[in-house]
Amino acid sequence: MTMSDITNILLVGVGGQGTLLASEILSEVFMRAGYDVKKSEIHGMSQRGGSVVSHVRYGRQVFSPVVPEGEGDILFGFELMETYRSLPLLRPGAKVVANNYRIPSPSILLGQESYPEGLEGKIRGMFPDFMLVDGLKIATEAGNPRVANTVLLGALSQRIDIDESFWIEAIEKLVPRKALDINLQAFRKGRVL
Repeated sequence: MTMSDITNILLVGVGGQGTLLASEILSEVFMRAGYDVKKSEIHGMSQRGGSVVSHVRYGRQVFSPVVPEGEGDILFGFELMETYRSLPLLRPGAKVVANNYRIPSPSILLGQESYPEGLEGKIRGMFPDFMLVDGLKIATEAGNPRVANTVLLGALSQRIDIDESFWIEAIEKLVPRKALDINLQAFRKGRVL
């Protein structure tokens, strides 16, 4: 990427997964790397398990915080069905990094519908540059399932050409001190995937 280009990243998930903290960290990473950054968030009953979408755009000069539909460069998904639902926001050839995690919607919990099968294959069929990460498993192995979002940030960091030091500095600034060590460990585990 040249400094004049704008890169559009969409983060999607369900309330409580750490999507908003991840968008804060991403924004901080890009600012530390010298880019202009704009961020926008949409909370759909996020505290009750509803959809959360965050837009992060960075480049030399960014005027709008909202990624235009069909122009997303990277989709960063914390839940598989939310990732699949957001594919129309991407441009052809975009990158997708997604958590292999399923949170049943209320209609699924009530038995009115079932969780769609084969989403991984459908996503890969549309976007071959697709990385599926078992964030919860890796975070649990690291010692805390709540750091799955940081595992995913580590995986995403491999898809973005920005020095690792900026990622570490952003995590150190934004993660509470008591959770810093486990988050840095989770980031590094995601980075080597």
